[in-house]
Amino acid sequence: MDRDTLRGRQRPLKQLYREQPGAGTIKLSASGVVGGEGISCSVQTGRALVAAGLHPATGGDGTMACSGDLLLQALVACAGVTLAAVATNHGLAVAGTIRAEGELDVRGTLGVDPEAPVGFRSIRLAFELDTDADPQAVEGLIATTEKYCVVLQTLRSALHVETVLERSAAGS
Repeated sequence: MDRDTLRGRQRPLKQLYREQPGAGTIKLSASGVVGGEGISCSVQTGRALVAAGLHPATGGDGTMACSGDLLLQALVACAGVTLAAVATNHGLAVAGTIRAEGELDVRGTLGVDPEAPVGFRSIRLAFELDTDADPQAVEGLIATTEKYCVVLQTLRSALHVETVLERSAAGS
């Protein structure tokens, strides 16, 4: 997609959201089915079905996607799409690789050490870009990508996540 096409698609949306702020609030959802093969949860992504299971470090056999890997993949995907949109809007030609790596202590999730945290301790998002843009433009591109990357900003925020139990027909 070129700059004019992207701006042409976004212009009426931005105008709508300025005039009707409520129209800018959307709801995304995901669902998964538990109870399939082994210890797993099958998640429908809209494009494919992803079977998530335990990481080998927690007793899995490595044949299914690990939820931690999926989180990092979501971060890379969001950062990559955001970077591409920002570069396009600024007229910058950019290619390259984005990587995310995270460190976690599986003793926490396995209940081995009650002092070990459950979840990632840290995540590193790395950009290896091939571009003719000057260093200042690249710094601005990365800063703007960070600012508008939904997954990155969600991970950085103190987001409230509510957990509810909804009874199924079988549980009634």
